[in-house]
Amino acid sequence: MSLPENFTISATTPRDSAPESDLELKRWISEFISGFTVETTPGAAARTPDYRALLRSGTKVAVTFLPGSSFADTLATVRRLRAEGFEPLPHLAARSFPSREAFEEGVAALVGEAGVEEAIVLAGAVPSPLGPFDSSMALLDTGVLDRHGIRRIGVTGHPEGSPDIRDEDIAAALAWKNAFAERSDAELYIVTQFCFEAAPLIAWDRRIQAEGNRLPIRIGLPGLATLKTLLAHARNCGIGPSMTFLVKQARNVARLMQVNAPDRLTLELARYQATDPNCGITGVHMYPLGGLKKTAAWSYAVAEGAFTLKRDRSGFEVTQPLPPSS
Repeated sequence: MSLPENFTISATTPRDSAPESDLELKRWISEFISGFTVETTPGAAARTPDYRALLRSGTKVAVTFLPGSSFADTLATVRRLRAEGFEPLPHLAARSFPSREAFEEGVAALVGEAGVEEAIVLAGAVPSPLGPFDSSMALLDTGVLDRHGIRRIGVTGHPEGSPDIRDEDIAAALAWKNAFAERSDAELYIVTQFCFEAAPLIAWDRRIQAEGNRLPIRIGLPGLATLKTLLAHARNCGIGPSMTFLVKQARNVARLMQVNAPDRLTLELARYQATDPNCGITGVHMYPLGGLKKTAAWSYAVAEGAFTLKRDRSGFEVTQPLPPSS
């Protein structure tokens, strides 16, 4: 297969950055993407005959627990991913559990039926809690995850704030999660929503470190998708300042249906990780907004170094065929 005609990758290098060799920059980019995690939904699972046709064995796959859905659907997807050779990372949405018993039974099933050792805990987008839990902290504070042997826990981070949570409450929650990490048997880390520009992410990382954050960060990157699709997801998810990056591009109507890759963002964050010893970003979580097939293929190619930097070092191009737009 050949690349879609409208597939483009570009990136820019800051003029004031320290010079580095092409080989070094390529290595930074590959190492930054290597070990990426990716996300799926029970709805997407129903449309996917076999994840092994899209992902490589052992890939960590987050499974959503969306508002209005049944946790049984999340559990079924987790069991399937485990059976197909992947490492499932179920979402545990606090506001969607109707009772403490339902939460504990759900965690017990994840561990007992699918060997889950890692989960992502979040409040969830349900306006009013269906049960006794109104926040991710309320779930963590039960001790259920420690008792059932969950070894790694992802907690949410908000680089651009949240339309539903005050900034001071976000800061207080992050401080609480850092304190919880000290008394939990599990290793905690932050996983963020997707963003489109590096500068706000770098500024956020430096700010929360100054405020005391010591949890490693798995940064959210938007997968391959058209500009039109990215704009729609950004609006639905309340993406903040970095959305202006997309809006500026959208002024050129001809670009709305071009497939965009997070290459510029990847390059700039990879350079930050490699050159700043205080960088708190340790990994990448891919949101396959335009489809899992394209995003996974691009991510594996970049991790393997199957790309070339442009002569003027303004970007890079994947050198192996990627699936066409679906």
